[in-house]
Formats: sequence, C-alpha cells, structure tokens
Amino acid sequence: MTKETRENRGEGHRKRLREKFLASGLSGFHDYEVIELLLSLNTPRKDCKPSAKLLMKRFKNFQGVLEARTEDLCRVEGVGRANSLGILLIKAVADRYLTARIIASDVVKNSEDLMAYLNQIIGYKAKEHFVGIFLDAKNRVLASEILFSGSLTSSSVYPREVIIHALGHQAAAVIFAHNHPSGDISPSRSDLLITKKLVFALNNVGIMVHEHIITGSQGFFSFAQKGLISKFNSEIEKINDQINEE
Repeated sequence: MTKETRENRGEGHRKRLREKFLASGLSGFHDYEVIELLLSLNTPRKDCKPSAKLLMKRFKNFQGVLEARTEDLCRVEGVGRANSLGILLIKAVADRYLTARIIASDVVKNSEDLMAYLNQIIGYKAKEHFVGIFLDAKNRVLASEILFSGSLTSSSVYPREVIIHALGHQAAAVIFAHNHPSGDISPSRSDLLITKKLVFALNNVGIMVHEHIITGSQGFFSFAQKGLISKFNSEIEKINDQINEE
C-alpha cells in the first residue's frame, strides 16, 4: 500500500468519524475513537487511530489521556505538540464550561452540578488537589480555586491562607473538596484533622464551612452527610458556651 493510499484511507476514515459525530454526537463512539477525532482536528491526512490506541494504552483510560501533560502526550508515537491541541483544548473548554455553570448557582441545593464540576476539575488527577468553593450569604458560588496541591496532610493545608482567600472573595461560606488518586474515598486521619482545623478557623472569622467532599474513582465521601461538619460545629458551640459561663 502506497503512502498516498494510506493517507486517502485515513482521510476517508476521519470524514466518517466526523459525520457520525455530527449525526448523533458521541453516542456509539469508543473512547479511543473520541481521542482519534480530537487528534485529527490538527493532523493533516494522517490516520490517527494507531496513536489514539497508544494513548489509551499509555494513560490507562479516557480520563487519563485528558489529564495528561503536553510533554507526556508527545512521548507517544505519532503525537506531537500540534495534534495534541485538540486533547488539551477540549479539557480546558470543559473545565471552563463547568466552572461557568456553578458560578452564581446554589451548589448546596444543586449537588449534581457540583459533583460534575469536581469530577472534571480534580476527580482523575494523579496528585491530590484541595479546592475551595467560596459562597455568598445565599450560597451562590463566588469563585472556585485550587488552594493546595501535592501530598495533602494536616500540616500542609494552611488555615491562614484559606482565610485570606475567603475574605478576599468576601465569602460567607465555603465548600471544600479534594481528590484521592488511589480511588479510595475513605477519609484519612489527616483528612479529619484538616477539616476540623478549617471549620474551627473559619468559624472564628464568621465564615461557615458547609461541606468537605472527597472524590475519587469509587464515588465521593461527604463530611456533611456523615454528620462530621455538624459534629465539629457542636464542639465549637460547647467551647463557646464554656467561655461564656466563665
């Protein structure tokens, strides 16, 4: 088979993929076909299927490919900076879209949008990331920020920095979230200490902590649903009552 024949077959295949997408969206697409379509956006003529399958093998799954760094994508045969554009762009666009959806919305009542946002932003990252979602007095989202990254321990999450960010956004309340790359969503002792420290610290400046969510491939863990946020607030009330009695 000549090079020209291979290129023509590749062009015909990508045309069929595009027509399939325009006709019915991503319904019926395999994950590697979605990656193939993204690669083809900035790849002239060349068949992108082999590279798409290599990407899926290298990064384990669809989410892994979307979370990969440019330099890691380019280590895969047939993938360069130019044709990785589609993959990088779609992830950035999805992040911005979901951020825009939660801004000014009441995520306390609309947990579906909140979880979709968190799964997209941090759910499949290879390192731990700690997010603060800052709310106004009506629980509408003012801003969302990744506050800390890396191995999260009770000594690496600084309440002072969180307070500075919260006051900067004029927040009345906060929702925290972080991911467990292992997939296990059970809270560690450090997770419990971090949450308690933040509930106590923010309470001192009049800011309520509504929730702390741990997300991972096995689902999510809610500190509020498990009664832990209420427990910490009850401890604060007891301390305040003792102070007032003295």
